[in-house]
Amino acid sequence: MYKVEYDINNGSGRSVLYVHGGRMLGGNTAFAHFGSYQDAGGEIVAEIRTRRHSASPHYRSLVSSDQVTIRMRGTAHGQLYRFAGDVMEEAGSVFRAVMTPLGNDDVPPPGAVGEGGIVSGLYSIDIRMLDGIDGGHTGVMLLHDGRILGGDAFFYYLGAYSTANGRWKGQFVNQEHTAAKSEHPLFGGYEVGIGFSGSCDARGAEIEATALAGKRSIRLAATLKLIQPFASR
Repeated sequence: MYKVEYDINNGSGRSVLYVHGGRMLGGNTAFAHFGSYQDAGGEIVAEIRTRRHSASPHYRSLVSSDQVTIRMRGTAHGQLYRFAGDVMEEAGSVFRAVMTPLGNDDVPPPGAVGEGGIVSGLYSIDIRMLDGIDGGHTGVMLLHDGRILGGDAFFYYLGAYSTANGRWKGQFVNQEHTAAKSEHPLFGGYEVGIGFSGSCDARGAEIEATALAGKRSIRLAATLKLIQPFASR
């Protein structure tokens, strides 16, 4: 898992990205990313497509379309990767990005995955606070064989789940990769443990959960919608 800080022409943004085995999957508060890469003699050559998953007008695209393809090349600089490239659909565009590794060593062991469980893939997640509390988050969540990864422009998720027969349950930790207190005061500044359970089918899932932020216990619900099955490229 990486935090990605990027610039496109005169705009900038942040995402989280899973990178492994020639595959890239991730996103942020409003957009999902999926693509591939290869190592060409020490240079990483990648192509990533973007797709909007949040209909909110508050999250604008940095380019002229909500669905574009970014071509980029990069090299390692210590633990960081630096990339440069362009947006295929926009002549003269300039794309630059820095990838910083996140806490891969903190990923817990995977849960059990049985028949009729949730599909491995990249999902959008829409989190809603309950009990009259204002606030919420949108982001992406990668579910793969009992493990949870994901995040948005401020947070990243690491966790595990088990699933079978149209049900699933699990836990994940919501951590900051960028200071979030001003934008998200409920979770900003905390390492938040979240336990959940709910229903699932081939298109997505529903959960009810309890989050522990500092000494405060917060109930929440969330809807997951499948964007890209893990087996597809």
